Formats: sequence, structure tokens, C-alpha cells
Amino acid sequence: MSEYRSFEHDVLVIGAGGAGLRAAIAAASTGVSVGLVCKSLLGKAHTVMAEGGIAAALANVDDRDGWRVHFADTMRGGQYLNNADMAEIHAQDAPDRVRELEAWGAVFDRTSDGRILQRNFGGHKYPRLAHVGDRTGLEMIRTLQDHGVHQGIDVHMECTVITLLKHGGRVVGAFGYDRERGRFTVFKCKAVVLATGGIGRAFKVTSNSWEYTGDGHTLAYDAGAELIDMEFVQFHPTGMVWPPSVAGILVTEGVRGEGGILKNSEGRRFMFDDIPDLYVDQTADNEDEGWRYTQGDKEARRPPELLTRDHVARCIVREIKAGRGSPHGGVFLDIGWIRERMGGHEAHIKRKLPSMDHQFKELAGLDITQEPMEVGPTTHYVMGGIRVDAQSQMSTVPGLFAAGECGAGLHGANRLGGNSLSDLLVFGKRAGDHAATFARENGDVAIDEAQVESTASAALTCFERSSGESPYGIQGELQETMQSLVGIVRTAEDMTRARDAIAGLRARAAEVGVPGNREYNPGWHTALDLHSLLTVSEAVARAGLEREESRGAHYREDFPEKSEECAKFNLVVSKGDDGEMNIRRLERPPLKPEHQAIIEEMK
Repeated sequence: MSEYRSFEHDVLVIGAGGAGLRAAIAAASTGVSVGLVCKSLLGKAHTVMAEGGIAAALANVDDRDGWRVHFADTMRGGQYLNNADMAEIHAQDAPDRVRELEAWGAVFDRTSDGRILQRNFGGHKYPRLAHVGDRTGLEMIRTLQDHGVHQGIDVHMECTVITLLKHGGRVVGAFGYDRERGRFTVFKCKAVVLATGGIGRAFKVTSNSWEYTGDGHTLAYDAGAELIDMEFVQFHPTGMVWPPSVAGILVTEGVRGEGGILKNSEGRRFMFDDIPDLYVDQTADNEDEGWRYTQGDKEARRPPELLTRDHVARCIVREIKAGRGSPHGGVFLDIGWIRERMGGHEAHIKRKLPSMDHQFKELAGLDITQEPMEVGPTTHYVMGGIRVDAQSQMSTVPGLFAAGECGAGLHGANRLGGNSLSDLLVFGKRAGDHAATFARENGDVAIDEAQVESTASAALTCFERSSGESPYGIQGELQETMQSLVGIVRTAEDMTRARDAIAGLRARAAEVGVPGNREYNPGWHTALDLHSLLTVSEAVARAGLEREESRGAHYREDFPEKSEECAKFNLVVSKGDDGEMNIRRLERPPLKPEHQAIIEEMK
């Protein structure tokens, strides 16, 4: 053990985005010692890219909103494959978590009477997203960090965890390395919270930053935990498509929430071509007003651009494939038209969408107040992740908890925009609270030195094959495979080809070579990331093959309709005793009467 740096904490949080920071703050507030590991620098978490807002039924803009409406919207958006208990907890707790963030110093946009302002977003019945312009995620991270630094949390920056350590059936620590010098590090702890984010880097076009390689999913899977709903990958409808160097970078849904409209190359607002009956009672007389729906004696109008993300993404793909796309393979998103309603002034757009204004000026040389943006779908979020208990967020492995995007259950088949940030706050806190309780109530732990030695040895074998195949080439082939064969529109033939290709890439990954040494070596980092990327990719392809229907973000061209049979189960991914990946159907319990009553009431 003297060869490795060693740290000891009661609770170790892996991932320092919104969920990780909130979990660390919750655990530290109980008096236990907390370690926080981040793959990049503190503050660099991908949460900062969440621009639109935090979904919480504060009812500041429309007093008809409430947790019951939010619950029903979340269940409908998830096509009723959600964990209903998690959806209830989330809807009930989200307002308190937002007010708590405000009390800690978050500076939200305000209504005229000083309350937190809320905006419309796709799939939400009422304006529900508390926001800070289009920089909400950045403000969340700033606030959580400022509050967290006073909690006595030990932060380990630029450190990647490559395996969880177990003893006696429970998690007792983690093994990783610092990315700068390549020194191995052993963390001894009584409980672990995984908050590592998503899997977007398994695809070629993604809004996700480089850290999103499915680390938490794979750490849990290798430790014996179960994954669930891995077939459901969300493709955000609007990512940048030009220039190529920035393809996939997110264009926040807040643009559409503030009035942005989608048009094809013919100048037609094509989203009116396909408005599901589920979301509308009758279309408006004037297309520019969106569509009408009634609630009691009130009437509201919402644009069809704010349908759920899976639906909007497929409509965009339809226009591109039909030859009605923009010059660079997307469609047009126009926010500039609202200048006329603002007396010809651009200040309103720049005030509401400062990051988007800056992003397009700097990266594409385009003034969004004058010209439409070219946008197209980009891999954005995975609904699938580690299967956890709704109340405690503990996985099927004792002492191992998960929160945020690497956890699963809340979103079902499709996540509503804005639910991600409230998810981080609600379940990050719960994971931290219960991890601290587990650490206090369970005895001391022991590290298995043989597991540490074998992991270290395996991590260094690529240096023995310095002339072997480059890990970058394998990563690139995997991304191409997932993008083309397991993307927005899927078939059994394509996903079978992807599954077989992944098996071949896994065999090649076992023989990659890395020149140089462990210091400042991104080739080595990429070689170690391949295991996680291949694992989550295989899980998505295998689960996608098993679900023979189209539901939420999972669209099967060979099974284009929903299946009543498939509505009865979730798919669970686990590692067999032989090391092979297993898929099983988990029968869904019937909805509790109180949940069913809410859904019926909100129809």
C-alpha cells in the first residue's frame, strides 16, 4: 500500500457536478468526513452546460401549477415507465431545493413583484423552470461550490476512479489515478455516492463534455450493481451544426421557451405537421399562436416547438431526410422574429439569452437577433443508469449510492427539460443523507490489497504494448458505430450490427498500446476510458434490441408503435458470473391508487 497515495473518508462522492456537490454538502452537514473526487477541475462539471432552468412547481407565474401537475407531466413525458415513487418525491421536494439554493445565494431572474421567474419548457404544462438567463447550471454550480467550501469537504481534483473496492459484499473504497502525474490513489471509505454524469462520449455528435464516458455506470456494473432503462438515450433537438468544430454543442431549449420557432428550408414552421392528440385538445386558429388548451375557465397557448424532446428531434430528422434541411444538414431556429414584438430592439433577446448570443457570435459568426441558427439533434442525456431505491438512492450493492444522470428511475422513457437540474438537487441531497447514515451505522472497512494490485497491474499493461493499436482509433470507430446504428432511429438489423461491432472493438481494446509514460499522457487516459465506453454502448445496444416497440426516446423503425406488453416491464442490465452482460425483464408494479388518481385527474 506504500506505493499508492491513500486517503480515508466516511463518505466518498465520485463526481463534482450538481448531484455530487449536493450529496457532499448533505453528507458533510451530518458531521461525517467527506471526500469529493472530480475527473476535471472543480467547477468544470458538465452541469454548467445546463442552461434552461430548474423544474419546480413554485407556481410563481401560473398559480394552477403544483407538485401533482409536475408529477403527472413527468410520468407522461416518461411514457409511464418512470419509478412513480421517485417522480412523486421529485415533484414534492423540488420547490424546497430551489428555495434552499436561493437562500444559499443563487441569483434567479425575477418577476415584477420580486419572486423567482419561471419559463415555459417542453412537456411542462405551465411555466415551471426557475432560471438565470440561459446560465442556470453555471449559477447552480457556483452557489453549491460557494456553500460547500465551508463544509469541510476534501476535494480531489483531476482524479479518475477506475474501480470500486469491495470486501464482504459491500463497497469499501475506490482505486484511481491523478491525471497529471499518473500516480495511483486508494480511497478507503464506508459509503460511496456515484454522481459521474452520462455516456454522451460514446456517440460522435454530443453536447456532453469529455468527462462523460459512462464511468459511474461502469463502476457500478463491475461492482455487481444493476443498470436499468439503458435503451433510452435522449437526443436533444437543438445542437449547433456549423461550423463542424462545434457540432453538437447545446442550443438551450430556453431559446424555444422564449419564443424561438423551428423552420425548414422552405420557411415553413414544420412542427405544426405533427402535434400528437395526447398533448392538444384543438389547434389554434392562428398558427403563430401555437395551439390552445383549456383548464377550467382559463385558456393557454404553447408553441409546438415545446413538445417533448424525442418528438421534436424526430420531426427535425424527418425534415432533413426529406431534403428540407438547412445548408449544413440541420434546420433553422429563429428567435430574431420577436424583435417586432419588442419594438425592433435586440436587448430583450440579449438579456434573456446572453450565452446563446455570445456562443453563436464567437463560434459561428452569427447574430441570433438578426439571423436564424442552424440546429440539429445531438446526443444529450441518458435516462438509463444505476438502479436505486427511490427513498435512499442506494443501489443493489450495499454502501453504493447514485444520484444525477448516472442514477435512473425518475425519467422513464424520456426526460422533460429542466427535470435534470431539480433531479440533481433532490436526489443528490437524499443520496448524501442516506450515505452518511449508512457510514455511521456500519462498522469499519478493510481494503483487499490483492484487488488493488491486480487493478494497478491491469491499468499499466498498455504501456507494455507501446507499438499496439491507438486507443483513439477505437474510440472513434465506437462513436461512429453508435451514432449511425444506435441513434435516433433504430432497427434490429442495425443494433445487431452494433452489438457485434462492439464485441470486436472490445477485443481490439484489450490489445491497445500507449507510448510514453504515465505523466501527462492523454493516450493512456483514453485507453482506460475505453472499458467504460464499450460497456455502456453494449448495454444501450442490447437493451434496445430487447425492447421491440417505440416509446419515448427509443424509436424502432421496425416496431413504430407502442406495445402494451412492453409497457409492463423495465429492462435490467447486470454482469453475469461469467463476465457476460445479461438483460432481464423487470415486471413493473401497478401504480399506487393515489398515483393513478393524480394521473387521471391531470388528463
